[in-house]
Amino acid sequence: MPELPEITLYKEYLDATALDKKITSIDFLNTSGLQAPKEAFIKAFEGNKFTGSRRLGKYLFIETSGEKALVLHFGMTGKLEYYKNQDPPKYSGVVFSFEDNDHLAFVCRRKLGKLFIAESLEEFRQRKELGHDALDLSEDEFLELLESKTGIIKGVLTDQHVLAGIGNLYSDEMLYQCKIHPKTKTNLISEKDKKQLFRKMQKVLEMAINKEGVRKDFPDSYLIKHRKEGDDCPACEGKIKQIKVSGRSTYFCPSCQKEQK
Repeated sequence: MPELPEITLYKEYLDATALDKKITSIDFLNTSGLQAPKEAFIKAFEGNKFTGSRRLGKYLFIETSGEKALVLHFGMTGKLEYYKNQDPPKYSGVVFSFEDNDHLAFVCRRKLGKLFIAESLEEFRQRKELGHDALDLSEDEFLELLESKTGIIKGVLTDQHVLAGIGNLYSDEMLYQCKIHPKTKTNLISEKDKKQLFRKMQKVLEMAINKEGVRKDFPDSYLIKHRKEGDDCPACEGKIKQIKVSGRSTYFCPSCQKEQK
């Protein structure tokens, strides 16, 4: 599932290719991801332009010259492809065509991606009951979010209603970098460790953006390069272990990340 860093890359791709071009037509090659009738998408976007984009956790919010905004959720395999002078890419769901005869396709092989129409970013955030984007939070806001939480920390970090954008992969990395066991109760984590978790959250997400999510390009000290049951921990002589936490496959080092009882 694409997480916040991947959405940042989609945002940069869209901004570099598809802004300020009049949308002349919209083709619906697969309507399974539409969260409104296709006629509503035509009315909202045809004849208008994409004017900018913003990231909201795992969603990409696209501003337009009209009254409505387009919001994309990429599911497991969604992506954007900008193209010209060719047939739509395989697995294209919706294709936006522009006045210069270029095209932007929302491609989703497993058909789990979704397209929404929104009034504004805040309206959409409230409609979906999403927390604020993880990289938009200050340290004080982050500490305030965790203050009343008593559930396990991995579940809190990946709860999109608490903060938006963190999923399975990067939550494991943040906790590993802080040496916090993924099953630790949030209220048992000291304020000092919560502050460290905030800093590591920022560092891990920014690292992932800079490395464009390519795992082999991460530092050797990162769990992401050793995310396999029985692999060597890069920080000690321990072995990486896989367990289920909040229904998710979770990787950690039992030697580095001691469980609090």
